[in-house]
Amino acid sequence: MEFFTRSGDAARVKTGCAVLGVFEKGQIAGPTGEIDAASDGLIARLRRAGDLPKRPGEVLLVPETNGIGARRLLLVACGKASSFDMKAFRKAIVTSVRSLRRVGTTDAVVMLAPAGADEYNRARHCVEAATEALYRFDELKSADKQPKPKLKRLGLYLADGRARSRANRGIEHGQAIAAGAEVAKRLANLPANRCTPTYLAGFARKLAADTPKMKADILNETQMKRLGMGTLLSVTAGTEEPAKLIVLNYRGNPGGKTTALVGKGVTFDSGGVSLKPPPGMDEMKFDMGGAAGVIGTMAAVARLRLAANIVAVVPACENMPSGRATRPGDVVKSMSGKTVEILNTDAEGRLILCDALTYARRFKPDAIIDVATLTGACVIALGHHLTGLMSTSDKLAESLLAAGEAAEDRAWRLPLGEDYDRGLKSNFADFANVGGREGGAVVAGCFLARFTEGMDWAHLDVAGTAWKSGTEKGATGRPVPLLVQYLLDNA
Repeated sequence: MEFFTRSGDAARVKTGCAVLGVFEKGQIAGPTGEIDAASDGLIARLRRAGDLPKRPGEVLLVPETNGIGARRLLLVACGKASSFDMKAFRKAIVTSVRSLRRVGTTDAVVMLAPAGADEYNRARHCVEAATEALYRFDELKSADKQPKPKLKRLGLYLADGRARSRANRGIEHGQAIAAGAEVAKRLANLPANRCTPTYLAGFARKLAADTPKMKADILNETQMKRLGMGTLLSVTAGTEEPAKLIVLNYRGNPGGKTTALVGKGVTFDSGGVSLKPPPGMDEMKFDMGGAAGVIGTMAAVARLRLAANIVAVVPACENMPSGRATRPGDVVKSMSGKTVEILNTDAEGRLILCDALTYARRFKPDAIIDVATLTGACVIALGHHLTGLMSTSDKLAESLLAAGEAAEDRAWRLPLGEDYDRGLKSNFADFANVGGREGGAVVAGCFLARFTEGMDWAHLDVAGTAWKSGTEKGATGRPVPLLVQYLLDNA
């Protein structure tokens, strides 16, 4: 999809379709009013006839026009003008683009503007939402693939042509974020027999080979054993698939600060000996959503050529039951030297992350952020709307929360503390890998915090936000927008 800007008299903009907002009480203003006046009151007549769309999400296609540059109009219901914020704007873009898929037009110009948004953010979110609306994962289908949309070019109307440079920068950033999110979606949507740890490692190698200033290192199980990564290797003990520790090192600002991103990469999670129930187990291919999000973020960084230093560490493995699998009650030693009693083999994400967090220390990061589909408890706490955030640094937590707000990829901070941490007590090891059911998401965060002492660390639990179930089953690409925004803010 090609994105561009247009300015000047809205009624004179030549396009296959102009996308216009219709608000409650039939308000006709801005570009909609200009086009109505130039078309001899076309929209006002539709309003009087009661034909205008009313509820947000409804649209009306006007296939023929007179007196204006647009050959068609797509009128989109936007609710109250005072409530048309960035979230509502993105929903309107998704609705519009999905409607335009079914129309013969090859180009369109969006003439919607959320309240209070500058042209950079308007352009960026327009690009991200439009790309999301067009995304399809059908590469594994042999038939019944949806035809490619005829819509090839989407423009953004600017009331002030002097804002074009800011809008173009928004387009540039939006395209990079959207591309990174699509990388994350594709990797997570691939089935576990395709997206293995070896496949993820190969993808990372290619990304680095295609990116100046980025290097890939892939550690095998023998190297992990030499490093003492006993907790990571305990998870992969029961599978035939070899584990990989993927390291992507991007140096865009030599001598500057370094941010480390650590992504949980369990490409299939059966639960191990603590076997999961069959319903929904197919969705455990999404248990590498943290890894997908981190690799997608690195793809966006590569496209943006950020002046920043970012290292991504992805422990990738499967969690399967077999005669060699780790058992509940086993005690393993982590790379940090701390011992862990494994009470539940389905609490495996924290076991691979703790060794990856320890490994990431060698890069001396100024901030370290791990991303994981870690706990069902986080889904119970926050549903599928907000990513769970835990951190030992108020400054880092506030920066990530602000980035989520700006990126429309929000998180919510959960507590940490001794009251939760004491649930990890073990009679046989330094601590256990699980506590009780209560506060399970926070207890998991406390486990990871034990391996990040002395570091500015944050944990993002994306168990509720990395994918959707039901008729819309598939990966969401979150938290790529949040992470890229954070990196942009700190570049």
